[in-house]
Amino acid sequence: MRIHFGCELQLVCDQPTPVTLLMTVRPERRRRLITPDRVALRGGTTRKEFIDAFGNLATRAVLAAGRRHVLRVDGIIRDGGKPDPVRPSARQVPIAAIPDEVMPYLMSSRYCEVDLLSDFAWKRFAATPPGWPRVQAICDFVHRHVAFGYPHARATRSAAQALQEKVGVCRDFAHLAVALCRAMGIPARYTTGYLGDIGVPPAPCPMDFSAWFEAWLEGGWFAFDARHNTPRIGRIPIAHGRDATDVAFVTSFGAHRMLGFKVWTDELAEERRPPRTTRKASRRAGTACAPVQAANA
Repeated sequence: MRIHFGCELQLVCDQPTPVTLLMTVRPERRRRLITPDRVALRGGTTRKEFIDAFGNLATRAVLAAGRRHVLRVDGIIRDGGKPDPVRPSARQVPIAAIPDEVMPYLMSSRYCEVDLLSDFAWKRFAATPPGWPRVQAICDFVHRHVAFGYPHARATRSAAQALQEKVGVCRDFAHLAVALCRAMGIPARYTTGYLGDIGVPPAPCPMDFSAWFEAWLEGGWFAFDARHNTPRIGRIPIAHGRDATDVAFVTSFGAHRMLGFKVWTDELAEERRPPRTTRKASRRAGTACAPVQAANA
């Protein structure tokens, strides 16, 4: 299947302002792109791309003062069309056997206070089977415990506060699940990306970036989603990090005002190619036999 995705931000700054942007597909998924998704900047900017400490493809730019800047990403990617993999037999990896590069995802971070939630996590989940069933038990708990609603959004809410307040948006579901997994010795990382309503009834609210998390189990990283709590089709990861601090789509080094924000993620109809005609048949039909190649939408 093909997915048309992208976003557009409109910003204005009162002074020249450096920014770092995370708006494009993760490097390991870029081979699936049918059309490129580089950040297009309008409004007098300079830019360059780099790979950050978490392996994300980031863009640095300087936004000029007093202008409306339009930052846009638009691309088409090919997806297998299957829901997130489910592997209930995936075992928990002993901490001594966890690779060095995965170890940071066991530790506390700004929005995932493992130290504050450790006692609660062990009391709540110690009796669950380790591995996949334990991560799923954590997702089930967070999904039931936290009420989703855009009016509940708060940029500074942490995992411990989400547990106490019982409300939040997708980032709060992810933060709480990540912190509880880490407290149980399961590496977990925060992920942000595009997630459209593919294979599910369309949501009545405007499209937004989505947040979920990945847990490290036997076999590698696996996607989990405590907000939706069901395998989904068409996740397009933008960035991984310890929590939302590491994956903000705009980090500005100076004040800015957002004047507009749009996100789109839509499944495209598959192209119907004309049936291939053999050379022998075309001669009988009295037609030319030229190869037909459909252009990518």
